[in-house]
Amino acid sequence: MISTRQLRYFVEIAESGSFSAAAERLFIAQSALSRQVRELEQQLDTALFERTARLPRLTAAGQAFLPRARHLLQDLDKAGTLAREIGQGLRGSLRLSHSSTVPLTGTLLQRLGTYLHDNLGVSMEIAQLSSEGQLEELADGRLDIGLLRLPVLRQHEGVCVEALFVEPLLLAVADSHPLAGRGSVQLAELREEAFISIPHRQRGGLSYLSAELCMAAGFFPRPARVMSRKTTQLQLIQAGFGVALLPACMQDIAPPTLRFIPLADPDCISTVAIAWRRDAGPLVGQFLEHIRHAPLTLK
Repeated sequence: MISTRQLRYFVEIAESGSFSAAAERLFIAQSALSRQVRELEQQLDTALFERTARLPRLTAAGQAFLPRARHLLQDLDKAGTLAREIGQGLRGSLRLSHSSTVPLTGTLLQRLGTYLHDNLGVSMEIAQLSSEGQLEELADGRLDIGLLRLPVLRQHEGVCVEALFVEPLLLAVADSHPLAGRGSVQLAELREEAFISIPHRQRGGLSYLSAELCMAAGFFPRPARVMSRKTTQLQLIQAGFGVALLPACMQDIAPPTLRFIPLADPDCISTVAIAWRRDAGPLVGQFLEHIRHAPLTLK
C-alpha cells in the first residue's frame, strides 16, 4: 500500500529537483529517501524518475502521477485539519434551544454572535422549547445546549444544569392599568390581580417561580380568564386580560405600550441556567467556556 510518506518524498524530489536537495529539506538520509521512492515505484510497477548522471527527471508516468499525488496530500492535510478542529471543539454544529422567557436579545444575543464570530467553523441550529422540554431533549440526545429558567421540577440522569446569571423580576401591566404609573409595587398588593400565567403541575420555570413568590407574600395568583405560558402573554397583558411577573430581559421584546414596574420585594429575582449532557463532546465544552466567562450585562 502506498504510504503518505512515500507520496511526500516523491513530491519533494519532483519540486526540489534532486534527491540530495529533497533529503536535506526533509531532514533524512538520501539513502532512506531513495529506498522509499524505489518501494513506491515497485508498488506502482513503473518508474517515476529517469536516473541520469545529472538530475533526476520525471518519466511520463511520474508527470501524470505528480498532480494527483499533490491533491492526495492536500486532501489528507484538510482531513487532518478538520479532524483536529472537531476534536478541539472548533468545528461542527450545535443544537441550542431556549425557553420563551429567555429571549435571545441584548447581551445574550451578542454573546452568541461573538462565539460564532470567533469560531467560523461552527454553525448553530436554534429552537424554542420549554425548560422541562429542553431537559428531555438533552437526555434523549436531540439537543446540545439548553437555556432555561429555574426552577426545574425533574432531574435527568446525565444532564447537567448550571446557573448562568440572575436578573430582577418586574410586574408587567398594560399602560391603562391602575398600577402603570407606580414607581414600585409590593407583591402583596397583587392579591386581587388576575395573572395570565399560573404554574403547570408538571413544569417549573417562570410561572412556578412566580407562584412561589406570591405564596410567600400570602396568596396564590388568581388566574385570568385568558392565560398563556408563551411569549403571547405579552399581547394578553397589553390587551388588559391580566398581569404577570416577567424577567427584565422581556422588555426587549415587549410592545412599547406595556409598563414594567420594579417589585419592592428583594427576593423577586429569576435565574437563567444553561444545561448540557455530561458526556457532550469538546464542541459543547468549548461553547460552555465561552458563555461562562464572557461578562453578561443585565438591566
